[in-house]
Amino acid sequence: MSRSRAFAALISLLLLVAVAPAQAHIRSESHSSWLIDKRLVRTTITFPDKEAETITRGRRPSDAEIVTYLTSRIGVSAGGQACRPTAPGRMLEAATGYRRSEYIFDCSTDKNLVLQFNAFFDLTPSHVDFAQIQFADGDVVEQLFTQSDMRFDLTESQDGKFKSTGFIDFVEMGIMHIFTGVDHMSFLLGLVLISRRLRDLVFVVSGFTLGHSITLALAVTGIIRPHAQYIDALVALTIVLVGVENIVLSLEKPTKLALATGGFLLVMAVLSFRGIGVLPPALLLGAAIFSAAYLLISGQLHDSGRLRMVVTTIFGLIHGFGFAADLLEAKLPPEKLAQILFGFNIGVEVGQLTIVLAVSGLLMLARRIKLATPRPITVDVLGSALIAEGVAWFLSRSFA
Repeated sequence: MSRSRAFAALISLLLLVAVAPAQAHIRSESHSSWLIDKRLVRTTITFPDKEAETITRGRRPSDAEIVTYLTSRIGVSAGGQACRPTAPGRMLEAATGYRRSEYIFDCSTDKNLVLQFNAFFDLTPSHVDFAQIQFADGDVVEQLFTQSDMRFDLTESQDGKFKSTGFIDFVEMGIMHIFTGVDHMSFLLGLVLISRRLRDLVFVVSGFTLGHSITLALAVTGIIRPHAQYIDALVALTIVLVGVENIVLSLEKPTKLALATGGFLLVMAVLSFRGIGVLPPALLLGAAIFSAAYLLISGQLHDSGRLRMVVTTIFGLIHGFGFAADLLEAKLPPEKLAQILFGFNIGVEVGQLTIVLAVSGLLMLARRIKLATPRPITVDVLGSALIAEGVAWFLSRSFA
């Protein structure tokens, strides 16, 4: 095997190893509510079923198993002393697809209260808990619990007002969302790979950014409420499409690949019509027509940069709605939703630009030191890897 082919194969292998885990995009989140009435602190923790299953490594846990796990990881202290629970934790009724647990603490004093939340971080380090802290006088504080910030000291104040999670915190969340999202990074890799010129890269990145911006406006105004499960599957489909398009442009034979992609989605639509899978038949049928038409057109245009900008705008909407859906399901306060989404969206763009520049820089360096493989080999290997991982994720999310 030549050095160029070996180098391309190594890149492909590293990409596949990176996505080997079952979950492509670890979007691990929960929502906690803390009600503080002098010495009594009542907290409820709400989290998706998929989050609960991480406690028992994929199996649906019993109520007792959830309570046992959370009891040692949720706590309150006052004056440097741990507050005692008034009763064992218990499970409450929750919306379909969620689990909810309650804990009540009685503190020896209402001074120097510190809230502690370290659940799920041992299972998923990127986990985030959106906390709402309400006081007896009606004041509400928002806080993010993360692996690096598992305590919230209520004595921290400024001008008599409690310190709340700020705009920069949400920007940091957006950056981490990109860096911990293998599916997002894979899609960005496909965009860099498909852009032969700097102008093409500007077009696709601008389209993706525009998509996120539109997502922000639609989510904040409540015009569209995305279905999280559909969005996760469509994110995987965008990876498949960008991988196929790379190979279409490399081989310059769009017809067979376009029909194969459309046919694959058409089969999925038929299965869905027969009650197999979670995606609606109409959605899959529309995706089949769109995918086949776009690949046919893209493969026959000599300069499809502007067309690709339109398509990546659509892809940006899909990727952006993925997190917007989670925020809306978390039932965050409406007055803070605009700040949260805007800060997060800015963070996503910073993370996205960092990855695009880093990958582009590495490719330029590889060419300069003569380690770059011929473009057809690179496109074929990485495009095939993107298709393989995208199809695997799309099927797992469509039939989960």
